[in-house]
Amino acid sequence: MNLDLKPVRVATGSGDEEGRLIFADGYLVAVLVQLSDEHGAEARKWFFEAGFGQLAGPDQPTFADLDEAKAWITRRLR
Repeated sequence: MNLDLKPVRVATGSGDEEGRLIFADGYLVAVLVQLSDEHGAEARKWFFEAGFGQLAGPDQPTFADLDEAKAWITRRLR
């Protein structure tokens, strides 16, 4: 499986606007948003804003970095 990450600005209504669209083999499967300084200790971490298909559901984890997010997404899609 090939994951592609595309930078995007996300209108979250807060300072969390830097995001990534996550594509798996050409299909949009998730949207990640980097948490702003408003989040204190969580700042700069990546929040799972939305998932589609197999990634849809109540889980909304936070990841230390994009590599951790990619590993989690890959595990869930297998």
